[in-house]
Amino acid sequence: MAAAEATGRRAEDGSPYPDREQPSFQRDIQRMFTHIAEGYDGFDHIASVGNDFIWRPRALWDLDRFRAPGPVRRVLDLGCGTGDLAVLVARHFPRSEVVGLDFTRAMLEKATVRHGAARELPRLDFGQGTGLRLPFADAAFDLVTNAFVMRNFADLELALREARRVLRPGGVFLTLEITEPTSPTFRRIFHAYFDRFVPWLGAAVGSAGPYRYLPESLRSLPPRTQLVEAMYRAGFSRVETRPQSLGIVTTFLAEAGPSNGAGSQSR
Repeated sequence: MAAAEATGRRAEDGSPYPDREQPSFQRDIQRMFTHIAEGYDGFDHIASVGNDFIWRPRALWDLDRFRAPGPVRRVLDLGCGTGDLAVLVARHFPRSEVVGLDFTRAMLEKATVRHGAARELPRLDFGQGTGLRLPFADAAFDLVTNAFVMRNFADLELALREARRVLRPGGVFLTLEITEPTSPTFRRIFHAYFDRFVPWLGAAVGSAGPYRYLPESLRSLPPRTQLVEAMYRAGFSRVETRPQSLGIVTTFLAEAGPSNGAGSQSR
């Protein structure tokens, strides 16, 4: 194997720069998150102009209006990163046990330190694993959540099937993801910022590769309607989309059907 293949693509500053077309893509994503783990939260707060403090709570507000009444006892937060959504979910459902899963050890270590004093800690369990092969039994969870993860899977359809597999029938899958703004005018403003300024900001902190990959990852994500269709193919029976911030991000909510058969669409 050539050295470039072994180490994956890198930016001029040496930072990881994942290439979806390469067989090393999933390993390179792991290297990328290892590289940015220490400054991940601060950079995201700045790059999102503080909106990331709003998006996650709003997604849980959307969840409450989507799901059928009933207890939430076991939750999986997929690609938990530094643990912000996992802690919010544990706080939102005070009788739940939440498992935060991530395939990057550095992110999990940061999550443990970041939330070490959280009162929800006794109900939180952080562990290492991949969303493409979840280490859990079928129907093990009432709720599966994730924030800004789906763009990073080499096989999106497999990740959706795995999320469906570990949900009980009637359980809910929540994914919060960066999406194309709904307004053509705002879309131009968004891309001027997202495609140019954010990579420049990343280069300024020695992470040119990860933050050049970021706008590329949005282009690789299917449009909302196609992602909804993929959720139905994975065995979800009801799916809704809730755009936030003029469509910069979207909350996708999907109810697990009684089987892996396709359901009827609801928006």
